[in-house]
Amino acid sequence: MAFEGLSEKLQQTFKKLRGKGKLTEKDVKEGMREVKLALLEADVNFLVVKDFVNRVTERAIGSEVMESLTPGQQVVKIVNEQLTELMGGSPSRISFSSKGITKVMLVGLQGAGKTTAAAKLASYFKRHNNKSPLMIACDVYRPAAIKQLQIVGEKAGIPVFTMGDRIRPADIAKAGVSEAEKNGNNVVIIDTAGRLHVDEELMSELEEIKNSVHPDLTLLVVDAMTGQDAVNVADTFNKRVGIDGVVLTKLDGDTRGGAALSVKAVTGKPVMYAGIGEKIEDLEVFYPDRMASRILGMGDVITLIEKAQQSIDQKKALEMEKKLRSQQFTLEDFMEQLKQVKNMGPIDQLMGMIPGLNTAKMGALKVDEKELAHVEAIINSMTPEERRDPSIINGSRRRRIAAGSGTRIQDVNRLLKQFEQTRKLMKQFADMGKRPNKGKLGFPFMK
Repeated sequence: MAFEGLSEKLQQTFKKLRGKGKLTEKDVKEGMREVKLALLEADVNFLVVKDFVNRVTERAIGSEVMESLTPGQQVVKIVNEQLTELMGGSPSRISFSSKGITKVMLVGLQGAGKTTAAAKLASYFKRHNNKSPLMIACDVYRPAAIKQLQIVGEKAGIPVFTMGDRIRPADIAKAGVSEAEKNGNNVVIIDTAGRLHVDEELMSELEEIKNSVHPDLTLLVVDAMTGQDAVNVADTFNKRVGIDGVVLTKLDGDTRGGAALSVKAVTGKPVMYAGIGEKIEDLEVFYPDRMASRILGMGDVITLIEKAQQSIDQKKALEMEKKLRSQQFTLEDFMEQLKQVKNMGPIDQLMGMIPGLNTAKMGALKVDEKELAHVEAIINSMTPEERRDPSIINGSRRRRIAAGSGTRIQDVNRLLKQFEQTRKLMKQFADMGKRPNKGKLGFPFMK
């Protein structure tokens, strides 16, 4: 998970500060030294770290902290505000043309994920902005690049314009825009070629494409896992081609987060979108305030709610609430709940959005996605009657279910036990709206 190491170190530092009734200037400076080391380890640009720590320290040794009844909390508040500002303050959104076509050009090095990012952006604009996109294949060098764009386009339900690999990219881009005008597409996304390194030939070609179609937005696609290298690439592309924003890919991977925290400060250009998974739908608008909150272990309830609203059927949710209140919640309902939660995205990402349940604090609580498949197999091996009334599942039925699902009897027993715990827990939520006692939650995909 992105930022996991940084998040853990920062939270350890703030725990020490919060444990003190009063803070001295020495306490603050010691804390900030730890913050500085944590940021440098996360591969944040050195000059960015230096400026960030100076700003926080200046505010933290002022009266708003020293005279506060909760000085540790005030320091966290300042860090949160400065982190948000560092990443751009407010989200940067694309301004679509009210008339005609909005032209988006993607640039970047080979391997950054431009082609996939093109499909994700097109899908996002279609789903969230009610647009009709066309993707234009201008990478005529990389073997199978055009075919790859057609494949991801088909997955996303987005048409792709191509003229093969023997026409100049600038001419393809121009012809693609004309095709969009003819077919009534109101957004074009131009997928350009990359290189392993920045070179003169690449930059000249990108300038040529830019001059031929005059894009409304030039987005640089960078791999978040390359850390500070991504920032250096962003700076070079911005100086030579001119970029309006950044799309960070693989922000869900084992990345230290340095790129996300440094790009805006170094280039002056914001991170606009972030890839957070492998599916076409796994692209988010980059919200600096929400990202800062996640890094500091405060969760991200707003994004969690938005994901729930997009993924969960409201009618089914109301039916489920009635069933919970009347204790009619069955294994069929449980299966339906699991499917809807899975639609929201990887479970560990969702956990990181719950305040106090971020990955740095979860400790022994681990999410095993493979267990979800076992749970589904076990429930699918039951008869409709067994799913509706698990109390009838005796020893021989358990053996049959285990054999049918390719699991062990112990797995079936564990699921039935945890289902009962979950039913009780959810009944408590429905009845009282109170937080459950701390401890392990009774879900079969948590160990």
